[in-house]
Amino acid sequence: MAGQVGGQAHPRSVLVVDDHRAFAEMLGAALDGVDGLVCVGTASTADEGVELAARLRPDVVVMDIEIGHDDGLAATARVRQVAPGTLVAVFTAHAAPDWVARAAQAGASAFVGKTGSLDELVGVLRGVRGGQLVVAPSAYLVATGPPSELPAPVALSGREREVLALLAAGTTVRDLAAELGITLATAQGYVKSLRRKLGAGTQLDAVVKARERGLLDHDR
Repeated sequence: MAGQVGGQAHPRSVLVVDDHRAFAEMLGAALDGVDGLVCVGTASTADEGVELAARLRPDVVVMDIEIGHDDGLAATARVRQVAPGTLVAVFTAHAAPDWVARAAQAGASAFVGKTGSLDELVGVLRGVRGGQLVVAPSAYLVATGPPSELPAPVALSGREREVLALLAAGTTVRDLAAELGITLATAQGYVKSLRRKLGAGTQLDAVVKARERGLLDHDR
């Protein structure tokens, strides 16, 4: 587990498990660039996630609550069995109120909504400890908010959808500009527009919020 040696804190190691491989890699890269965290791997299936957890023994696993046709909470319980010292933060885009209790029963230590910010997730991963279940504000809203509070529809142009799909695939803004045959400045303008329309603070937030709104359902 993360600790201190000679007054210097060791980075907390993180494994990301999400059935969208590009998203898992994007999130892993984002977390790897944060002070105090280091991503040691990503997985896109429950079995792969459990195997990596057993082999790598990360401090924390970020576990998607639905991994394709697999149950992320069942995978959480398996991780806790094969790597008892590893904590699990359940990551979800939609939930029912009883899922928080189920997450606790599975051995999770945190419950975080994909609709939240990257800063919120980072804060949870830095502070989560064993013997507790931290429910992030974003997850609380997801689990308790009535249907009337669902995000309003977002209207995207054809080009914005192309840019969004490339971002979701892990393409950099510079590379997507080249692929679409547009200038870097124009590509940055589309990304800025997407962030504004989706209410996202970062490119990663934009992808998360787009997926939550069903704008990327075709990549499942």
